[in-house]
Amino acid sequence: MQDIYVVGVGMTPFGKFRDKTIKDMTGEAVAAALSDAGVTADRIDGAFFSNAVQGHMEGQHMIRGEIVLREMGIQGIPVVNVENACASASTGFKLAVDFLKAGNGDCSLAVGAEKMYSDDRALMFSAFDSGWDVSNGEEVAQRLADLGAGVEEPEGSKSPKPYSVFMDVYAGFARLHMKTFGTTQEQFAAVAAKNHVHSVHNPLAQYREAMSVDQVLAAPPITYPLTLPMCAPISDGAAAAVLCTGEGIKRLGLDPARAIKVKAAILRSGTDRPPEDYKNHLTRLAALEAYEQAGIGPEDISVAEVHDATAVGEVIQIENLGFVEFGEGGPASLRGETKIGGRIPVNPSGGLESKGHPVGATGIGQVFELVTQLRGEAGARQVEGAKNAIAENGGGLHGVEEAAACVTILGR
Repeated sequence: MQDIYVVGVGMTPFGKFRDKTIKDMTGEAVAAALSDAGVTADRIDGAFFSNAVQGHMEGQHMIRGEIVLREMGIQGIPVVNVENACASASTGFKLAVDFLKAGNGDCSLAVGAEKMYSDDRALMFSAFDSGWDVSNGEEVAQRLADLGAGVEEPEGSKSPKPYSVFMDVYAGFARLHMKTFGTTQEQFAAVAAKNHVHSVHNPLAQYREAMSVDQVLAAPPITYPLTLPMCAPISDGAAAAVLCTGEGIKRLGLDPARAIKVKAAILRSGTDRPPEDYKNHLTRLAALEAYEQAGIGPEDISVAEVHDATAVGEVIQIENLGFVEFGEGGPASLRGETKIGGRIPVNPSGGLESKGHPVGATGIGQVFELVTQLRGEAGARQVEGAKNAIAENGGGLHGVEEAAACVTILGR
């Protein structure tokens, strides 16, 4: 089986763009990725278009990829539409890898795009309402929120303004972690502050203002222990990656020095488990499988991008990825171990909290950052000597964990 490489990446700025359509952003990201790879659209053998909410927001429930990609000359090839909630783009990336591994071509395209921001706030926030079993959504939401029962919510720690119901779910995960391991709100704030500092040096990030731990704690509350800077914003944006086989790089005359090897690409769905059984969290199991496939361990990882839809997500995921023991994610974050220059830099892009979270594009946005880091092209946010990188991206909720999760390992 041939080795697979990322040979080109492209990404739009993430943010709120009233004047840009999903076609505009997809075109920008794909053009950048093709240019970065040094290939033209007619050399793509298969394309995977990831999107989660265009049907909800615009009524385009079907053939989204065929429509948006034809305008940039990508036609007459297999185009697969991918929806896997917030893990859509990383799922599409894995499918693009598997397409090449199966011998279906030399070159594939993975692209994710999302147009989420709207002046209709009810429409915008309700885009997340089907990220779980809608047949008993209220019951599911309450059960997940109740995970943190027993942790007192201080008066005034809940926002009077509308916000995504998923924030209540993440707050439940946070309070369960606090109750189980003694994690503190200050430790979650340290994650958010670190990511906001990182994003200052990312020109494509939605927010680029540094924040201190005290500023994060003093910010408007969402739902305890989460304050506004601890939560990913609503975002528009797109990201794309061009992948090639080793033989394809030779046939297309591409520069092998800028090709980044895909060492592992794992997709798992969740399982029924007790909420306290962290060792069987789907991301933990996916990470173990990815390390085995890549032939390395967590100690070999130079840099990571993880799914921090809220700060608690980063704490949980650095434990699942094996960077620290279970329960040590909060203290390690407060000690600065996950900042650029620390023991294991996490989310040098600024993460979802600062870079932004256009859900259908997020996973390939992570790939964009890691490829940039492994090439040594990240500028002021560069992790020195980056050799192996890992991305974790989760989507939806089922039971007491994400419905789906992807773990991807890239390396020189």
